[in-house]
Amino acid sequence: MVRLLILGLDCAEPSLVFDHWRQDLPNLSRLMQAGLWGRLRSTVPPITVPAWTCMVTSQDPGMLGLYGFRNRKTYNYDDLYIPNAANIKAKTIWNHLSRNRLRSLIFGVPQTYPPRPLNGMMVCSFLTPSKEVAYTYPPEAQPELEAAADGDYIIDVEDFRTENKDWLRDSIWEMTRRRFKAFRHFLAKEEWDLAFLVEMGPDRIHHGFWRYHDPAHRLYQPGNPYENVIHDYYVYLDEEIGKTLELASQDTAVLVVSDHGAKTMVGAICINEWLQREGYLRLKQQPQEQMPLKTEMIDWSRTMAWGEGGYYSRIFMNVKGREPEGIVPAQDYEKVQAELKDKLEAMVDEEGKPLGTRAFRPQDIYCRCEGVPPDLIVYLGDLDWRSAGSVGTGSIYLYENDTGPDDANHAQDGMIIWHRPALPSSGGPGHYSIYDIAPSVLHYFGLETPEEMIGKPIK
Repeated sequence: MVRLLILGLDCAEPSLVFDHWRQDLPNLSRLMQAGLWGRLRSTVPPITVPAWTCMVTSQDPGMLGLYGFRNRKTYNYDDLYIPNAANIKAKTIWNHLSRNRLRSLIFGVPQTYPPRPLNGMMVCSFLTPSKEVAYTYPPEAQPELEAAADGDYIIDVEDFRTENKDWLRDSIWEMTRRRFKAFRHFLAKEEWDLAFLVEMGPDRIHHGFWRYHDPAHRLYQPGNPYENVIHDYYVYLDEEIGKTLELASQDTAVLVVSDHGAKTMVGAICINEWLQREGYLRLKQQPQEQMPLKTEMIDWSRTMAWGEGGYYSRIFMNVKGREPEGIVPAQDYEKVQAELKDKLEAMVDEEGKPLGTRAFRPQDIYCRCEGVPPDLIVYLGDLDWRSAGSVGTGSIYLYENDTGPDDANHAQDGMIIWHRPALPSSGGPGHYSIYDIAPSVLHYFGLETPEEMIGKPIK
């Protein structure tokens, strides 16, 4: 029987697995020694949503119309929404397998809520609003899932941006333990050809504890009580992976992937303060204290652009005939867009040194642009800085996140380890693309790559 086990580790950082702690991760190391491994180039932007969906469909964010965790539904100013499975029109790996009578066990893959029928079983991801709704397929699997997870399956650690670090550490450990325990229950019980788990723990542990772990972080203190939390979590995660591998037959292929990596966050750039300083954004009245920018605060008659916060920034232009109160003439759109891009990329830090910001025009980086794309996607300091959407800060530069404690930003490269028993080791690290995962999975099962997929099988 041809079987494939995929273990997805959200935000797992390749340098920690491949370089720093390889000797402490015997199960991942064993898979590396017997297979191919290396960095996995993520999407632009390298964000959980849309990266996992891009991975399982081999379509880019523009093709999917998913440009981040929040998207504009229309060109109205207040029409942001969080997309879920109902917004995804592209076929996933398990859709293709189902059509070919192959059975899948899908556990925690982002953007799977609400659950859709498939040939197999599905447990939805951290984007499930609560456990008051149906979050498994079939629905009757839900009580068994809860029982298999010691009576309380944990979808996600809520409020992970907290100063209560002991609680956060323990909550992440417990979430991971229960998810793997429940996954192994169904792995042993169910018939499956593809079994696919995504664990959110690495992402939560990085955002909560990176400053305690990384000597390059400005707040790092040697010998602090949380210095080894991330290391110890990776060791624990490797143990859970080892227990899971014991349930896989010797001829089962194993694929370990992360959707992006992690890196130290220097601080935050207040993108809307910068846009005000450069004359693109005007407010009706300046706030006297730091607060989130709300659209009713903006003087649209004098505003050319505004921005959104996040691990990267999205810039939206106020275009005449497109936005309700647009002022940028349509014929000047590309000129203003190019001007903004140049000014963003020339941005400097407080000492006057170039930040290394990169600004992308969606039409340049995607095969096509469905839905309502941002006018610019911006990596502030090439992702060393995040974007703060707040105004009233009194400065363009913040050294604390404006949405709660957060130490890490996302890095462009995730990781891949692929052990196929019938093939020899690749012998060393390689560089791969997130878009090649879905075609590779289909190829493994003897299926052709559909025309709509932009990646190619890894051979």
